Amino acid sequence: MILMTYRTDAGPALGIKTANGVVDVATVGQAAGLSGPAIDPVAFFRSGQDAIEHMRIVAEQAHHHPESIVAEHQLQPAPCIPAPGKIICIGLNYRGHAAETNSDIPAQPVLFSKFNNSLAGSGEPVSLPGPMTRYDYEAELVVVMGRRAKNVTEEAALDYVLGYCNGNDLSCRDLQFLSGQWLIGKTLDGFMPLGPYLVTADDVYDPQQLSVRSWVNGDPRQNSNTADMVFSVAELISYASRYMTLEPGDIISTGTPEGVILGMKDGVRPWLKPGDEVVVEVEGLGRLITPLVK
Repeated sequence: MILMTYRTDAGPALGIKTANGVVDVATVGQAAGLSGPAIDPVAFFRSGQDAIEHMRIVAEQAHHHPESIVAEHQLQPAPCIPAPGKIICIGLNYRGHAAETNSDIPAQPVLFSKFNNSLAGSGEPVSLPGPMTRYDYEAELVVVMGRRAKNVTEEAALDYVLGYCNGNDLSCRDLQFLSGQWLIGKTLDGFMPLGPYLVTADDVYDPQQLSVRSWVNGDPRQNSNTADMVFSVAELISYASRYMTLEPGDIISTGTPEGVILGMKDGVRPWLKPGDEVVVEVEGLGRLITPLVK
């Protein structure tokens, strides 16, 4: 199932992407007598896998409500996960990326965080504030939790996943390396675009066999595969769940492959600037587009 969160005058709305357009979940859900997680995107993601059955009912009933189907180009995508409780990010999790930045392969996952102010939808302009100039992209597979997870094993970890989406871990390198903490350079407003879709886990056969690509103004920059991860999705979930309880709707951004600007030779690094457009595409998850502005 492919879900889409989009903006309306009343706030974010949840849709199901189909061959005929996007089904407005609230319209069909209300007609079917559903409420709460079935029609509200924030409540849905916080309910996780418990609410998936409601989405299946909506999908089955949609053909009875043709008025609920909207052409996708008429919608303004919102962050596909509108209000995650936790945004957990992983650093140096691709062998190629560690090599291009002259970094050691981590012995254990490197975790840092972002906050909800950093969320942006596909197509939403993101500002690059001055006087900083060293702005970078990072194409990433993002995991969305569907069940509460505490001390889960690697073998069971994927059973706790609701789905997957594209992410762009935008980074201000000027700020990232001011100290030993990366957070300030990672969580500027809009610096975690997500989307445009959330693809449920049953439609992603193997999260360790997905291509990960990015482009800047149409120029290919990253072209790798999640098989190059140092720590798999299952390992990351298991590791994080040892130290914090993961809740439905929490997200884990699993790291970026080689091809970022930071990994290029000093003196020839084409840092992102206003007017650029970054596209991220993880296999099967759509295209996440981020226009950059001043």
